[in-house]
Parts: sequence; structure tokens; C-alpha cells
Amino acid sequence: MTSSHPARTASRRGAVLAALGLVVTAAATVGTAGPAAAHDATTDAYARATAGAGAGVHVELDLEYDLLMKSAWLTAEAYDARGEAAQEAQLAEHADEVAAYVTERFQVAAGEELCAPALAGDPTVGDRGGTPYATVVLDYACPAGDEGGTHTLFSALFPDAESFVHTTETMVTYDLDGEEGSAVLSPADPTVTTGGQGAWHRLGEFFVLGAEHLLLGPDHLLFLLALIVGSRRLRDVVLVATSFTVAHSVTFLLAATGAVSAPGAVVEPVIALSIAVVAAGHLWAVRPGAPPRLDMLVDVATEPRQQVWRRWHDLSRPDVVRLAVVFGFGLVHGLGFAGALGLDDPWSWGLLGSLLVFNVGIEAVQLGIIAVLFPLLALLRRRAPRAARWVTAAVAGGVAVVGLVWFVQRVLGLG
Repeated sequence: MTSSHPARTASRRGAVLAALGLVVTAAATVGTAGPAAAHDATTDAYARATAGAGAGVHVELDLEYDLLMKSAWLTAEAYDARGEAAQEAQLAEHADEVAAYVTERFQVAAGEELCAPALAGDPTVGDRGGTPYATVVLDYACPAGDEGGTHTLFSALFPDAESFVHTTETMVTYDLDGEEGSAVLSPADPTVTTGGQGAWHRLGEFFVLGAEHLLLGPDHLLFLLALIVGSRRLRDVVLVATSFTVAHSVTFLLAATGAVSAPGAVVEPVIALSIAVVAAGHLWAVRPGAPPRLDMLVDVATEPRQQVWRRWHDLSRPDVVRLAVVFGFGLVHGLGFAGALGLDDPWSWGLLGSLLVFNVGIEAVQLGIIAVLFPLLALLRRRAPRAARWVTAAVAGGVAVVGLVWFVQRVLGLG
């Protein structure tokens, strides 16, 4: 009667746990992917508040047209209208109903007293990331108060109770009471008071918003998962993550400040295609008959330090091509991040601070995911190289299929 060697048993157990961890994580990510777009179940509203006539407040609200018309319980003819002219005609015809819906859910107070809203002209229609948005302009008449008073902005637009969408967030920028700032209003924190919340509180909101966008955005999560399973060593994952970070940070800041722009109808399909391409790149590298690469055969733990240092700096042609592809697609993902944030206000130091903190939130989640998954992958490759090859190929294959499905759906406008 024989028994397994304890070290060998522990090695197998570690490999099995690592494989299960990778598969469960991939399945969870794909399972939460849902429809073709990362934000189909929710929406974002946008508000710009400035000092109005006298003691009043001038507010411009950008709201998703279809959702606004459905939420106001208008006729199918209203929310099925297509084209800016037809949509603006419906908004003009139903201006009173639209104003009643919006002003009940977006309120302004001066001190402790509510300001009286009035519609300032017919709503118009514009484009945000390929989606028609209605711009509703309101003038709030506020009671005259002492100088140095404060205003409170409250948003409960498109609440969960209406069941059309959930977890709506309102991106607010304001220039009131001698203070410029921005805030994210959510069901959990629906108000912002000028002069009543410090800069650190507002920046914290944007950090959380950035973290949520990556964590709850399955398209960006799948892209990151494809990068991780295709990385063989710590150097690989560091380089591709850095390449992706630099690229998406550049276009995110440029797009969010209005320096560059691209329609969502182009950005979203390319993001889906990037997922499929990066995942397919790993499948090509591990295909049957593919020539083995030196860096997949060398045991780093036993390699001389000088050799490890050399291999860290020496990049092969496949490495360079992969970095270039990741950088190129990272530029497109940055446009997607900016489209999700949706700020298009004039450049200011306050806006730049909010954008940088939003991006830091994205990076914090990205690094956290890498810190959890890559050690599992490294353990699996060390303990069971053959199993690692099959597990990573299966994960990459699933990710590639999802990316292709999304690409087709987004090109055809489905989902």
C-alpha cells in the first residue's frame, strides 16, 4: 500500500484551488456581463447649476430622452419618436408634463426654504455617447437671503421605485455662492450643499464612482481578465497593466475635458472588439503546434539574478506587439470611461481634481483584481503547467466569445 508524498499532495491541492479560483472568477465576471452594454440597467443624469436672476438659481438638466418620456407616463408616440426634430416636437407638446416630473424629483433650496421652479423655454435634444438626451432648462426663484447663504441641490431623478432603471446617479457641477464644485448625487446620498461639503468629501465621491465603474462594468472587467490570463510572468502583467493605464488615462482626461470626442456608436463596438482580440491573442499563443517560448520554459526561481534582470528589460516581438495592441485599445477604453462620467464642462482645477480622483478609483480596483488573480495564475502555472494551459485557454475562449457577441450586438444596435 502506498501513500502520496505530502509535498506532492499539497502541490496538487494548491494547483486545484488556483484553477478553481480562476474559473470561478471568470464565470462570475461573464455571468454578470449581461447585455451588450455595461450600463443598460441604469442611467446617468447631468445637472449644471449657476446663479440666476436676483436670488434665483439657473439649472440645466440633461436626461435620457426615452427614459424621461417613459417615466413621465407619456404616450408611446412620445417615447418612440426618432430624430431630434421629432423628439423636440414631442417635448414641446408635453412640456408641462415633463416639467412636472422633473421638478418633483430635482429640487433646489436656499437655506431651509425651497425655491419655486419654472420651465425656461422648450426642452431641446442633443447626443451623449450615441444616446439622445433631453436638455431641460429651469429657473428656480429663491427667497432673498443674507449674503453668504448656501443652496442645497437634491436629485431623485429616475428612482428605483419607478422600475425602469436602478441606482441612477446625477452628475452635478455648480457655480453658486462664490464656490465652484462638482458632486455625484445617488439614492444613498441625494444632496449637495454649497459651502456645506468639503473638497475631500466631493473627491471621495468621485473615487467611489470610478471604482464602481470598473467593478460594475463587465466590458472593462473582461478586458482586464483577458490581459491577466495572457500574462505569464509578473513582468508581463505589470507592463500590460501600465500600458493600459497610461493609454486610458490620456484619452479619459482629454475626452472628459472636451479636448477630444468620439461617438459612442463607434467607441462601444471597438471596446467589445478589444476584448475579443486580446483574449484571442492568448488562444493563438497556446494553440496546438505553437512553438514554445523560452520565457514559458525557464524557472524564474532558479534563474540567476542577472538573467532575470536581463529578461525583464528584453522584449520579444510578440511582447512589443501585445503592448502596442493593449495601448491602442486602452486609448479607446479611456473614451468609454469619459463617456460614462459624462462631464463636459469648461476646464477648471476643480474639474481636473475630480477627473484624476475618478481615474484613481479605476486604478485601485484594477490593481486589486490583479493582486488577487495573478498570484492564483502564477501558482497554477508553477504547480500544474499543463492544467494552467487548458484553464487559461478556456477562460480566454469564453471571454473572446462574449466580446464577439457584444461587438455584433453593438454594431447592429441590438440589446
